[in-house]
Amino acid sequence: MPSEMSSREGDGPDENDLPVTRPAWPVTALSTAAQGGLLWVLVAGVLAWRPGPRRRAAGRGLVAGAAGMAVGHGVKAVVRRPRPRAQQLPARQALPEQPKSPSFPSTHATTAAAFTVGVALTAPAAGAAIAPLAAVVCYSRLRTRAHWPTDVYGGVAIGAVAGGLVHGRLRRGSTPGRSSRRRRSAGGRGRRGG
Repeated sequence: MPSEMSSREGDGPDENDLPVTRPAWPVTALSTAAQGGLLWVLVAGVLAWRPGPRRRAAGRGLVAGAAGMAVGHGVKAVVRRPRPRAQQLPARQALPEQPKSPSFPSTHATTAAAFTVGVALTAPAAGAAIAPLAAVVCYSRLRTRAHWPTDVYGGVAIGAVAGGLVHGRLRRGSTPGRSSRRRRSAGGRGRRGG
């Protein structure tokens, strides 16, 4: 793991080429809003405003995000990687609440990726629209020194897989026409028998 020593010497970039100064408030605000998946619940609410594919995408995104978050916390409990020692840096001090859980993977990144993939596989245009928001959330975890870069990359990978698996499972369970065929088949048997 890289040392934070070089970043304490001044306000220049650290070994990950990220500034050590306090980030812009939108970066900190997004990082805070994404805590516990709240940001994605709000985004899902906007997507679900009107009926149609985006509403279905919102539901699948929420299920995928919850699954990604659960998997991320499970991996954290096993790996138990320490966070970067950056408590004294202005970048970390910008966070209103200092993270105390293990570092790998970033559950912010895991949840963001899982939600985005779950939405994108159902409604590609909606997924493309929220992907930049997910990217900024991931960046915010690096910029505030809450995670090592590999925590965020690992979180994105885990979240993408979780989102894809959840989407596949939900899609199989709601294949168009299956339920109507069953109803017609059951209705037909009832009429013939009666």
